[in-house]
Amino acid sequence: MLNRTFTRLTALMLAGSMLLLTGCQQQIGTTQEATESEIVVTTAEESQSVEAVAALGINSNVLPSIEGVTVDASAEDLAPVNLTVGVINSVVSDLQQRLMDLGFMDADEPTTYYGDATAQAVKYFQRQAGMTQDGICGVETWDAIMSDSAPHYALKLGFQGTDVTNAQYRLYNLGYLYHASDVNGTYDETTMEAVKKLQSQNGLNADGVYGSATYNLLYSDEVKANIVALGEQSDLVKKYQQYLINLGYLSGEADGNFGQSTQNAIKAFQARNDQIVDGYLGPDTRAALENPNAMPYAMRLGEQSDSVRSLQEYLAKYGYLDKSNVTGYYGEVTKEAVANFQKVNGLTQDGAAGVQTMYLFYTGSAKSKPKTSSSSKNNKSNSSSSKNSSSSKKNNSSSAQVSGNAGGGATVSGSASALISIASSKIGCPYVWGSKGPNSFDCSGFVYWCLNQAGVGVSYMTSSGWRNPGRFRRVSYNELQAGDIIVVSGHVGICAGGGTVIDASSSNGRVVHRSLGSWWANHFIAGWRIFS
Repeated sequence: MLNRTFTRLTALMLAGSMLLLTGCQQQIGTTQEATESEIVVTTAEESQSVEAVAALGINSNVLPSIEGVTVDASAEDLAPVNLTVGVINSVVSDLQQRLMDLGFMDADEPTTYYGDATAQAVKYFQRQAGMTQDGICGVETWDAIMSDSAPHYALKLGFQGTDVTNAQYRLYNLGYLYHASDVNGTYDETTMEAVKKLQSQNGLNADGVYGSATYNLLYSDEVKANIVALGEQSDLVKKYQQYLINLGYLSGEADGNFGQSTQNAIKAFQARNDQIVDGYLGPDTRAALENPNAMPYAMRLGEQSDSVRSLQEYLAKYGYLDKSNVTGYYGEVTKEAVANFQKVNGLTQDGAAGVQTMYLFYTGSAKSKPKTSSSSKNNKSNSSSSKNSSSSKKNNSSSAQVSGNAGGGATVSGSASALISIASSKIGCPYVWGSKGPNSFDCSGFVYWCLNQAGVGVSYMTSSGWRNPGRFRRVSYNELQAGDIIVVSGHVGICAGGGTVIDASSSNGRVVHRSLGSWWANHFIAGWRIFS
């Protein structure tokens, strides 16, 4: 009977902590290798410490004590092991990879740890397959997931969950759902009709099924909204143009015409005010513009544009920046030059070129760098000495020479070092989908929080948004250096130097510091240079 039991266990078999019945409690110091009929499963506490275990032998009188596993008195009818939160086993990585391939789990380097994120992904699969949604992967769930006919992730009529709520909220902000009350966590008829309209207006099959194609569209730069957008003219547009003007994002007079300059201004505002950058006047963007604490316009560290070049030309004209540093890239040298300019001109020394800073330049009322400050010391701080002129490209240029060994650059700037230090301080914090810190994160929320803590003002973007953030310099995989952002299919992290990355890992269930192995190279999408 025991043999028949082992035959039907396939990839999931019973193991656990063992107690000898001789009266002594003896830990077995080794874990046996798994065979086709036997997989060793251990459980881990949050500390990730793992008890020594031994597989159940045919002639053993040792009985397991794992929750959810039942054994009769003779130990002949063995129930299959259930993969649950806390389990560590090699088969978990296979499970995670399959869930990622099917779209139920964020694409992340698979691990052997069965955490909350894995359990949630299993719940979503079970919902899709019409199974009990307990987040436990037993034999039935395992077989269904691994089946060639396993369903891919999709939201359908009647489904409920936080993923439904998130989709509804994005549909609401794009104008496809009209009322805040429509964001209710249930994929109802109203939501399905909104998805159909979204699909129809964006060239997808209007079937009302929210699958991977619809999900990717919903968060892409190319999505077409059903709200106030490019080409419209109204008093509503005029109202919010005035907000943009007051905050320094738009110049001229409010005319009610939603042109390209208005769209660019909205995107710039969204990028600095924790909004998804889409250029639309959705409910969240309108509310953010009306907020008295809305962040005004300012060019910041990591930006690359003609506006930055114009700023640098002004800084050079007034003696705060060497002309060799007019590159169009807002690096650390430019930031320091701006801070020095602000000090001399009685402004807040934040190193960000905002409305007040640019006003002094535009009006011609800016004060030049005092001659008493043109010593070698100040030349050093402003990178205008010969020493810093030779190293300015390292700190301020958009074409800096870097070490091409996937995050192993030899030179780490002060700002990059600060970013890595901030990221390192959160190692071990739990992974929670949609969380943006400070004590729990998803992958994009982690990058967002760390960059803002390091003084790089960015909006919250999903991993899809990081494929084209609209700023920063793109680098290849071989160019990656410490402080760069690495984007892979469905995931994003922070390069930490030495060929490593710090990221909020769904498969690990926490923020981790790990190697940039072949998985990252094989799934690489883009790298973004924040500090040069």
